Amino acid sequence: MNISEKINKGIFIPASVFIKNTIRILQKKKMESLLPLKGYEPNSKNTQYLDLLNDQDLIDLNSILNWNCFIADGHGRRFGNLAWGSKRNNAQHIPDRRIIGMHERFDLSEKHVLEVGCFEGVHTLGLLDYAAKVTAVDSRVDHVVKTLVRCGMFGKSAIVFKCDIESESLDTKLLEADYIHHVGVLYHLKDPVRNLLGIGKYIKSGVMLDTHYCLPNEVTGKYSVNGKDYSYKKYLEYGEKEAFSGMYDHSKWLLLADIIESLQMVGFDKIDIVETRQERNGPRVLLYAERT
Repeated sequence: MNISEKINKGIFIPASVFIKNTIRILQKKKMESLLPLKGYEPNSKNTQYLDLLNDQDLIDLNSILNWNCFIADGHGRRFGNLAWGSKRNNAQHIPDRRIIGMHERFDLSEKHVLEVGCFEGVHTLGLLDYAAKVTAVDSRVDHVVKTLVRCGMFGKSAIVFKCDIESESLDTKLLEADYIHHVGVLYHLKDPVRNLLGIGKYIKSGVMLDTHYCLPNEVTGKYSVNGKDYSYKKYLEYGEKEAFSGMYDHSKWLLLADIIESLQMVGFDKIDIVETRQERNGPRVLLYAERT
């Protein structure tokens, strides 16, 4: 349910949320009108099918779907759009450095990788450069469509489908893979502990996890999973219609120690923290977890 629908149903919307959403919409409309089609660094990947489009075809393709990120084709033309303001207002690089690092760590050349939260297919394309097979899932159907379109324009193929990884009816058989690419998702979940514990059921060998986490002095509450209490920081989310938000009204940011312990509890006993960094919204970690 988006903000307009909530207002129509009489659901209270904090003024800060309404103002933020309105500003984002206005920023996006303004920036879209100013964002040039050409002049970007040409993509070094094989973009022959995308390059076949004339300028008007590409303009039409960019307007058919509500893109929130873009890449360049072989001519340096924009495929996609920005999110809003300064968010995703530059061409995305493929493959992302974390995917390169994941391949160097695990050697994905003969492996099946599950990508959780495929967004608009940029990371999916990067994974397809290395992995033998990629399954990409997202809780938003428009992201599934955009990922399929993005991969198709590059002549690439992945298994892509809508999947809410917090659903009680989750069919883990569909998610079975050797490794999981878990980037930018955990801190948007209302039950992140159960998600981490669940990974052990369908991921055979290892995890690449990149997520925000909570500092001890930021804890706002506790919740219980399987009889154990976990501290968290409650974080406001904007729901299904906001591309960069969780699916519910809030998420829980876990302590880093609890993230590590949860992975270890389901057999990923070798944990390597590659980096921690401070970002605009808070601390973030990149780690690898393996079964030994």
